[in-house]
Amino acid sequence: MKNEYSNFAPLFLRLIIGFGFMAHGWAKISRGTGGLEKLFRQISVPFPHFTANIFPYIELFGGIFILLGLFVVITAVPLIISMLVAMLTIHFQYGFSSVNTIGLTPEGPKFGPPGYEINLVYIAGLVSLMLTGGGGFSIDSLIKKIKLKRVLNRT
Repeated sequence: MKNEYSNFAPLFLRLIIGFGFMAHGWAKISRGTGGLEKLFRQISVPFPHFTANIFPYIELFGGIFILLGLFVVITAVPLIISMLVAMLTIHFQYGFSSVNTIGLTPEGPKFGPPGYEINLVYIAGLVSLMLTGGGGFSIDSLIKKIKLKRVLNRT
């Protein structure tokens, strides 16, 4: 049973998931992809030069599309793939927790590499958006309304 607030759930997911992917993609692009390529070579990711140059843009533009609610179902697929690749090649070896406290210094806690928890959270959010769509406050919804209006005007 849908209530009048059900369109807000996808909006909140889109805002945080979209912003998260945009921030991660932009961080990789703004620092240059050479370091990412080096990491990919170390962990034997296939085609490290290509993947290091394409993944940040998938994250950046995919994040923008998710944030706006544009082609949500299609956009979620490469983002889920990027999360699976990151989870299986980098994060899995560090366990589940995304916050791994490995010590305490006079400046505060010291953290180790993150586990795969955050990858699963992103994947779950993207799958949820694939199932529900972008919601009423999305460009996808606006496109549907325009198409419906055109169809109704023809009859």
